[in-house]
Amino acid sequence: MLEQLLEFDRSFFIAINNGLANPILDVLAPFMRKQEFWYPLYAVFLFFIFKKYKLESWKIILALILLITLSDQFSANLVKNTFMRIRPCSEPSLQGITRHLIERCAGYSFMSAHATNHFAIAVFLPYFFRDQKWLLPALLAWAFTISFSQVYVGVHYPLDVIAGALCGSLFGVAFSRYVNKFIKIV
Repeated sequence: MLEQLLEFDRSFFIAINNGLANPILDVLAPFMRKQEFWYPLYAVFLFFIFKKYKLESWKIILALILLITLSDQFSANLVKNTFMRIRPCSEPSLQGITRHLIERCAGYSFMSAHATNHFAIAVFLPYFFRDQKWLLPALLAWAFTISFSQVYVGVHYPLDVIAGALCGSLFGVAFSRYVNKFIKIV
């Protein structure tokens, strides 16, 4: 069963990494996966938190910092160091097959910290802007784009980002409930 799942994951990876290859994504995907690329969006998040919550905004920002720290440490250290799955860009059986579009290919693959962190943010932030019904789908699409680019550039398998997305979403829900229960902002 596990071998079949891993073989499916490998085939799904090749379908994305090779099958969807095109010059536009070859240029965009390496940028879309970079944290620095999204700094302006993070600044927009902070601006709207400050604008809406004024003096109470520090509570949301503190919760957001804790959320990112915990989700990142969970995925990047605990899970990755437990499973120690080799990244597709380092996998010997995929050499010559994988299109590796970024310079660095280090560390372990499962689970994607990018997916975990960004889905956590995507699920957490809309809680504070419930009147903006479009925000959750937009942020989920944003997190999906980042996660997809991780597979496209060759550093993660699809199951790495799917597991990260699910885990990050759980972190986001848990933290929004925590904030509601203990901090009472919304």
